Amino acid sequence: MILTAKRSVSAKKPVFTPGSETWSGSEKFLFRILFLFVILLVIPYEPAFYVRLFNSRSFFWYLSTLAGYRPNFYTLQSESGRWGLGSYVNWGIAAAIATIGALIWTAIATKTERGRTNYNLLYYWTRVVMRYRIAIGLIAFGFLKVYPMQMPYPSLSNLVTDLGEYNTYKIYWQHVGIAIWYEIVLGWVEVIGGVLMFFRATTFIGALINAGVLYNIAHANIGYDGGVHVYSSFFVLFSLILLIPYIIDLYRLFVQQRTVVPRRYVPPLNTKAKKIGYLATKFSIVILFTLVYGVLRYGVHYKEKYLKEPVTPGLSNAAGIYNVTEFRLNGNPLPYNPLDSVRWQNVVFENWSTMIYKVNKPFPISLNNGTPNLNDVQRSYELAGIAGGRRFLYYEKDTINQILYLKDKNQKRGGDEESARGTVAATKKEKPEKPLFTWRYDRPSSSRIVLHGKLENKDSFDVVLDRVDRKFPIQIKRLKY
Repeated sequence: MILTAKRSVSAKKPVFTPGSETWSGSEKFLFRILFLFVILLVIPYEPAFYVRLFNSRSFFWYLSTLAGYRPNFYTLQSESGRWGLGSYVNWGIAAAIATIGALIWTAIATKTERGRTNYNLLYYWTRVVMRYRIAIGLIAFGFLKVYPMQMPYPSLSNLVTDLGEYNTYKIYWQHVGIAIWYEIVLGWVEVIGGVLMFFRATTFIGALINAGVLYNIAHANIGYDGGVHVYSSFFVLFSLILLIPYIIDLYRLFVQQRTVVPRRYVPPLNTKAKKIGYLATKFSIVILFTLVYGVLRYGVHYKEKYLKEPVTPGLSNAAGIYNVTEFRLNGNPLPYNPLDSVRWQNVVFENWSTMIYKVNKPFPISLNNGTPNLNDVQRSYELAGIAGGRRFLYYEKDTINQILYLKDKNQKRGGDEESARGTVAATKKEKPEKPLFTWRYDRPSSSRIVLHGKLENKDSFDVVLDRVDRKFPIQIKRLKY
């Protein structure tokens, strides 16, 4: 009896080794669905993606194409397919394919994987893929706000536009653009949240931050028809999946009041070559998509001038809002009438080379978010999401002969999408676009501009514009009490 007791005291308890546990059949099946679902949403399958990737005109655009990939199996041609729940159809397709694939995999595994007890190694790498996909995508997303380019400060023509003439998304974006430091801080939150996903030790806090921040962006875009609700929801989805093991442990600890020892399988780095290879690969990706990408993004915006709003200076000291004091058509005066489809109601000259006139006539409405461009004439954020009979004209000025050469910004031009993506095709020289109008101008005083020329139907016109001294509340500094 004594000897038996001594043996029982000195006997060692079995040591649990992460990765040695046995998964149930349902756990294996759910993992197979998850693995295939992640692969379908992360790995590009479209040939057009690789065409854009390998035709990127610079290293920045190569990285940007990798970071900004969005799967597109099918697009519903409906309002819901663009802004509503129908735009999530690709998630449903991926889930259906993953489920069917998991059923086939399970059928094959019953014969070929009889000795397999778990998928710990594959599950580890699936989580790594999810973490890094969140990281590079979110960092690229965040730098658009760190350098406040995604939602610029409202232009003068935007401030004078009536609220009812705005598309809902533009109202939301204008609010964020006004609060420029909020936009910058939000960008840094996204960048930091992305960086946290590179490291296992900070995955929980990073996924928690990202799920909260991106959920806010997703539901705001759903409410305001912003168009990036699916992409922001993608980061929320992956973040929530990564949080599941932590949530289970927290439930067991706080609700079930059980002792919890988190066990996360990590492949052993049992050779020097593996350790060096692991560290070199990891930190190359981290440095590439944080420091290098951040510096390149700065250069693209502030050196290459790849922006949403024009930068070419307009007429000197002409920026402002103008009343149409006099409008003559073929020499005959037209009195003011808000229902007139020919006589202008007011005119805005921006600081840059854009002139906008308002008239009771429909013009094409852009529902995109004003994709950045290298050319002023194709920078459309100032007119995106705006109705109300406003016509936006880009102009080149000949100050010696006092002539304006104007081009219509409301019309869609070929090459916009290529230029927006930074592909080689965008750099090919095209034939110069002929100006739509050629108008002469006079400036009798600093507050008056007189235009002479012809309209599309060849009718001649003369218009006298007088600047209005109008200040908007947002432009006036708050009084200090």
